[in-house]
Amino acid sequence: MKHQMEIEPENHDLCKKAFVLAIRDALAVVSGKWKLAIVCTLLSGPKGFADIERLLATISPRMLSRELRELEVNGTITRHKSEPDGKNRKYALTSSGKKLEKVVFILAAWGAEHRAESANTHQ
Repeated sequence: MKHQMEIEPENHDLCKKAFVLAIRDALAVVSGKWKLAIVCTLLSGPKGFADIERLLATISPRMLSRELRELEVNGTITRHKSEPDGKNRKYALTSSGKKLEKVVFILAAWGAEHRAESANTHQ
């Protein structure tokens, strides 16, 4: 199976370094316990802070605020005021953030398979 980044360069080590760098860049944006979960909550459309907090249930407000800020700085989400007084803010995925949808579903499928395989090997 050929992958998008698969190249046959003259300098094979350079290709490995570029691939690893791309993986590190991606993980820098979505690493941690909550970032992909937050992205999941926004796949269906913009949400307010309280909505995201309710959907994630066990995240603290402080942690959610920090993770939202990091996702915004990394260009994965945007924050905009939903009312003229500026009190209610909504968070939405950027075009780059929306591209994570495929990653989220592929990762979830792998996680379910891995859990099933792990359960079978530990019985």
